[in-house]
Amino acid sequence: MPENLADDPADGGTSRARGPYAKGLARRQQILDRAIDVFARRGSEGTSLRAIAQELGVSHAALTHYFTNREQLLVEVYKEAERQNAEQRPHRADASPVDIMTESARRNHAVPGLVQLYSTLVAAALESGHDDATVFATERFARVRADLVDRVRRSQAAGRVRTDVEPEAVASLVIAASDGLQTQWMLDETVPQSEALELLARLLEPQSPPEAPRA
Repeated sequence: MPENLADDPADGGTSRARGPYAKGLARRQQILDRAIDVFARRGSEGTSLRAIAQELGVSHAALTHYFTNREQLLVEVYKEAERQNAEQRPHRADASPVDIMTESARRNHAVPGLVQLYSTLVAAALESGHDDATVFATERFARVRADLVDRVRRSQAAGRVRTDVEPEAVASLVIAASDGLQTQWMLDETVPQSEALELLARLLEPQSPPEAPRA
């Protein structure tokens, strides 16, 4: 059991002298960091909140003190993992949409559990009664799409992406290709995920003018 994840969310009032709010935030962060490691290794399918608490080395009561249900915990774990990854390995400012998805695909191969967690949340978002997953997936798709639209426009202005395609359509297509290939890769690791994305990148490159016929 990790010694930094003591069982009880309260400690008889002594934490108030040290700042309970700051301590609570730090404790919540410790739980998230530990959960990222656990889910990156084995995913989350079929795991109850009580079983997750046991795996993390905390009591069920301590876990529910910070996360009201299993789905909320899974959402926060994935969001924190994504935030840490973006902070530690930010994408280049001039990276194209396909560059970003190709790099993400390569990174994800090292953490199949988090890929499975993401797919679980997106699938749950399509069902009624999964408000946390629905809000997460809807907001994430909107944010990623907006970023990719901006990158498409900049790439078009720089001459790296063809200008006869709509940025919004390109962004949606790249996301669909990336997520679809990721699902295929989860089922069959021989699927050429990166190669397929690189092919899409070539299809989006500006078309070379046809060669003039030789005299």
